[in-house]
Amino acid sequence: MKTLNPVEVIPKELALKLCGEIRQENRRAWYTLTAGQCWGCMTFTKGDPAKMCGGVVGCNLVMACYARNPGTPAADR
Repeated sequence: MKTLNPVEVIPKELALKLCGEIRQENRRAWYTLTAGQCWGCMTFTKGDPAKMCGGVVGCNLVMACYARNPGTPAADR
């Protein structure tokens, strides 16, 4: 598996879009760990993108989604 440097690889706009799509997917499966991760992120950062994932451009969910198929929306993966 290739490693990604999120700051260099994932554009911030795309990372935020993927984040929103992942959160939408997780609403259907609210009982999973990934849904809990998204809930915690949104709750404690109050939706401020600068604070999400410690200010990094994408969390592990966003980076994994991007690594599967760079540049396409999560729904197409």
